[in-house]
Amino acid sequence: MSVLSAVVTGIAMGIVFGFALEKSRVFEPGVIVGQMQLSNFIMLKVFLTAVATGAVVLAALNGFGYVKLQPKAELIAADIVGGLLLGTGITLAGACPGTTLAQIGAGYRDALFTLIGGLFGALAYSYAQPLLVPVLGASAPKTIFTDYAGIPYWMGALALAAVLVIVLVILERLRPYRGELGRDFDGSLNSEERSTISVQSARWPA
Repeated sequence: MSVLSAVVTGIAMGIVFGFALEKSRVFEPGVIVGQMQLSNFIMLKVFLTAVATGAVVLAALNGFGYVKLQPKAELIAADIVGGLLLGTGITLAGACPGTTLAQIGAGYRDALFTLIGGLFGALAYSYAQPLLVPVLGASAPKTIFTDYAGIPYWMGALALAAVLVIVLVILERLRPYRGELGRDFDGSLNSEERSTISVQSARWPA
């Protein structure tokens, strides 16, 4: 793939990704913080749907030999520490790296500060990395989750997608999507709004 093709493909995928974020309301600060507080599960539903869809597509592409898997090193300590830091930042900012630009595009002016902070954080990490590598681990075996089960990737990926679909169906029945949206669609709603929207959701035709 040429550089131009890669750039065009990246822009196209970015547009699709941004469109999906906006339509699903996952970019809204109230939805993001609500997920971290376990009071709003829209974000989890969208991400699990993306994982299930990606697993099916990658299983097909890999199974038929169109793409080759490129596993990452299994750095457990780094993943835990990095995940905790990222989760704390997402909770405080009401945004994650993937939603910051969508918030800017939607007119959230405070998202500009989140973007600037993220850029400074990336710069700081580039200088701190030599000090962190000896502590969190420099190298580890590159594994895929199906290696532990001793089965082909495509088989494990399809099984994972099936489990996620079941989880999504159960989660949607327990916490309907429409009942999770506030009237201003920012994911924040009081008890009266939640009750009203829950009733409307229950009446919505299947």
